[in-house]
Amino acid sequence: MRRPAQRDGHEPRRVAPDAIDAWPERLDVRTPAEFADDHLPGAINCPVLSNEERAEVGTLHAQASPFEAKKRGAALIARNIAGIVERFAHRPRDWAPLVYCWRGGQRSRSLAHVLREVGWRAVQLDGGYRAYRRHVIDALQRLPAGLPFCVVCGLTGSGKSRLLDALRAEGAQVLDLEGMARHRGSLLGDLPGQPQPSQKHFETLIADALQRVDAARPVYVESESKRIGRLQVPGTLLERMRASPCARVELGRAHRIALLQEEYRHFLADPALLAQRLAPLVPLLGREPVARWNALAAAGDFDTLVGELLDRHYDPTYTRSIEANFPAIGRATVVAPSGVDGEAFRSAARELIHAVEASR
Repeated sequence: MRRPAQRDGHEPRRVAPDAIDAWPERLDVRTPAEFADDHLPGAINCPVLSNEERAEVGTLHAQASPFEAKKRGAALIARNIAGIVERFAHRPRDWAPLVYCWRGGQRSRSLAHVLREVGWRAVQLDGGYRAYRRHVIDALQRLPAGLPFCVVCGLTGSGKSRLLDALRAEGAQVLDLEGMARHRGSLLGDLPGQPQPSQKHFETLIADALQRVDAARPVYVESESKRIGRLQVPGTLLERMRASPCARVELGRAHRIALLQEEYRHFLADPALLAQRLAPLVPLLGREPVARWNALAAAGDFDTLVGELLDRHYDPTYTRSIEANFPAIGRATVVAPSGVDGEAFRSAARELIHAVEASR
């Protein structure tokens, strides 16, 4: 994509939040704490003030004077910008990063000005992260209503996520909410070594994905409850999903048990961790079945363990939820992978794509 021509001079050009696609390289000059909470997709954190330095400047502003705070802040920012320039010294002359801070003020203006003085074509995000956050909220309110979703449903272990991967491999549009949430959406859904993002960043990722969707083509998404782990699915998106046509994945029970053992092997290797995660089921099902499942895990009888978890907890819970929240499930297109390998799901994906296209 061609970038719009820039004005002459060294004053950084300001770019609106809805026009940032032309600047894929994005420098977030806010503190690491601000960056961790949320940031533009693909942004690199280049703080001109550390967490501690920003707190110091804020304290001076409140307890001494704005003038003292500005003096101290200017000194700190100048030192940190020197390191940032050295960090990117290898960039070519036509490098054109988008620079932003909280509200498009002094922090981002300072770095963008120095980068332009060097000769790079830095631009500044108009209104900063605060304006981009408003853009995300607007996109989440506005975009779902116009998208043709096909909601992939199926009992736990039927391979919904694998089908989404196969659909993507076949060229279909996929909105992978669990991938963005870094969670499989169930009691045991935590992904080892992958903490969930903040709610704000989850919403940022969803909004960015929705803006890239072709509204003339189906968008495949997995059926979800209101929450994926500790994150909440945006209400307008969830409402649109629940009003959309469904596809149902049907996989034989033995295949489901095998698939779940593949995907949750980290729990099978750590019975103590599994026991910790199963503890919330005690108030729902009683101590006896949960104690039995812990004993099965300790004994390595995972086929029995997984089968009983499906029969006593997962299948009844999922069936009640899907029937209550996705009224189109009774008219769902059914696909039945022949196994749990990649080709079985690729074949099911092609079958589903054909069926959905034929129904449009």
